[in-house]
Amino acid sequence: MNEPYFAHATAVIDPGCSIGSGSKIWHFCHLMPGCTLGENCILGQNVMVASGVSIGNGVKVQNNVSLYTGVTLEDDVFVGPSAVFTNVINPRSFVERKNEFRPTTVCRGASIGANATIVCGVRIGMYALVGAGAVVTHDVPDYGVVKGNPARATGWVSRLGHRLKFHVGDIAQCPESGEVYVLNNNQVQPQKPQ
Repeated sequence: MNEPYFAHATAVIDPGCSIGSGSKIWHFCHLMPGCTLGENCILGQNVMVASGVSIGNGVKVQNNVSLYTGVTLEDDVFVGPSAVFTNVINPRSFVERKNEFRPTTVCRGASIGANATIVCGVRIGMYALVGAGAVVTHDVPDYGVVKGNPARATGWVSRLGHRLKFHVGDIAQCPESGEVYVLNNNQVQPQKPQ
């Protein structure tokens, strides 16, 4: 039987997963029952997707990432190699805390750099950029850039990932797309065409 997606022979796909057409699941991945993987996604080598995880369309998860229960990746998210997600704020091996899982949402188009750690219970905004090795303990605004440990805001990026340089009137333009962005009350939004 031909599947509408590709899965390497070493991948383990438990019954009860939902997998969209055009997705590619590579070596040694494990998808657990009740997870959802959208269309045209790529899961690199050794990715684990736990029950209840929701992954949108066009998502790329690089090698050695575990997505635990409570994680949602919206459409077009990029997760770099060996990024870490948690789902309990104070884990103990001898204390059962499954009823304390905190949800984590990575919004549409956001990118998470290699080896970043995302502590549970945060929202990473649309098209935000989390630097490699950052430790995210608080929400990241739409189009925001965060770096370091703990992660701190260092600027803004366009939808295509270019650094935005705000000038008079708190206006910036993406050098690739020409899209114009407005900074208002420490929030960035694309300017609607007139």
